[in-house]
Amino acid sequence: MSNPLKQTIDTLNTVLLGKSHQVKLALTCLLAKGHLLIEDIPGLGKTTLSHALASCLGLSYNRIQFTSDLLPSDLLGINIFDKNKAEFVFHPGPVFSQIVLADEINRATPKAQSALLEAMEERQVTIEGVTRSLPLPFFVIATQNPLEQSGTYPLPESQLDRFLMRISLGYPAPQSEKELLLGVDRRDIIKTLSTLLTYDSLVELQTKVDSITATEPLIDYIQRIILYTRENAPYGQGLSPRGGLALLKASKAWALVEGRNSVLPDDVQAVLPSVVEHRLGSNSSISQAASNKIIQTVDIF
Repeated sequence: MSNPLKQTIDTLNTVLLGKSHQVKLALTCLLAKGHLLIEDIPGLGKTTLSHALASCLGLSYNRIQFTSDLLPSDLLGINIFDKNKAEFVFHPGPVFSQIVLADEINRATPKAQSALLEAMEERQVTIEGVTRSLPLPFFVIATQNPLEQSGTYPLPESQLDRFLMRISLGYPAPQSEKELLLGVDRRDIIKTLSTLLTYDSLVELQTKVDSITATEPLIDYIQRIILYTRENAPYGQGLSPRGGLALLKASKAWALVEGRNSVLPDDVQAVLPSVVEHRLGSNSSISQAASNKIIQTVDIF
């Protein structure tokens, strides 16, 4: 692991206590040029993680609160007529940022949710026939409340598939929670964070992910996982080819974070739950059990 990358992880761990695995997954997702979905009840640190990540990387950051009356133009921007210039002037929406926190995304209507689709997939938006590029890197961190909570709209499968990973932070361990209660407000800590990984270094690391080696036996292992999800596991849909590519890309990024130049089965297993569970079905308890069974059942080589 490069020194700035290790410093970034160590610093994030001082902000989000006791969640080192989730912190590494979030950074892995960014290095793999993916997008991250965090599913949890309110108050567990989802916003804190996204804000701290932007501060450590020196990236522009916007938070969008998704509500039932949110319109696509509230996200993307709008053309407004300027009387002085006698022309329409585009006013960009909050999606024009390098890190975008889409907070409680499943409280918005499907129409507002779908406004993010082109942005997440193409890194651009089209408004009134004009295509506008988004800043790079472009990283969406979306949070959603459990579906059993009131006022939520399930994310469609097409949008779920746009997220490279889905994670859950969960409650902190007792010792971490005690440190949190006795310590400084996390928002005050974030204000003191400085840039640890420069823009050029981040782009270099994202490019390096593609050069991480995956041997043919390792590819065979991933392919056996894909086939297992389609033929044997207790859910309705298996991994698509795009899901398999996502698993490979995330495994390469995790190997890079771990300081290796080639992918090991341990790397695949480390990211597998976060990559495949939301692609296997909406029932999180079933998909969690399925991903655990995959790791236990599919032979490594």
